[in-house]
Amino acid sequence: MMTTAAAATEGSKDMKLPPAPFLSSVMQIEPQWIDYNGHLNMAYYNVMMDRAIDEMWLQLGIGPAYMKERNCSTFTAECHVRYLREIHLGDPVQISVYLLGHDEKRLHTFEELRHAADGWLSATSENMTLHMDMNARKVAAFPSDIRARIKAVVDSHAAVARPEGIGRKVAMPAR
Repeated sequence: MMTTAAAATEGSKDMKLPPAPFLSSVMQIEPQWIDYNGHLNMAYYNVMMDRAIDEMWLQLGIGPAYMKERNCSTFTAECHVRYLREIHLGDPVQISVYLLGHDEKRLHTFEELRHAADGWLSATSENMTLHMDMNARKVAAFPSDIRARIKAVVDSHAAVARPEGIGRKVAMPAR
């Protein structure tokens, strides 16, 4: 009998593609994440967006079972977060994840954190993620079956409108 983890890895090529963009589960702000300003502390925006990425990685077949069985994982190499509107305790949130691009070793994602009930945009995060061989602790190419699945998701995400903010950089406003 195949374990759930093995089924998740081996069945990844048979799994239905996630929606474009991928939508995370609805998340709740945890009380200890609220800072002395009475709003969500900046670090926890990253926590929630990382949780959304973890949910999407399961759909790509590169979650915990992938790490356990193939000894590969992903590391974030670069992250740019924009904080656009305060989010508070009690606000439900949902994250849209766009898989913008890929090559044999990298994934380019863009996330939008929105108020789940009212739909307004609170924050965005743009990331470059590296595929890692955990034995060598070095960047490595994705296996061909995973690369094919990633390509299918990137292609489906290319068919939807790109959100505002992709490719922004930190800089002083132009005068």
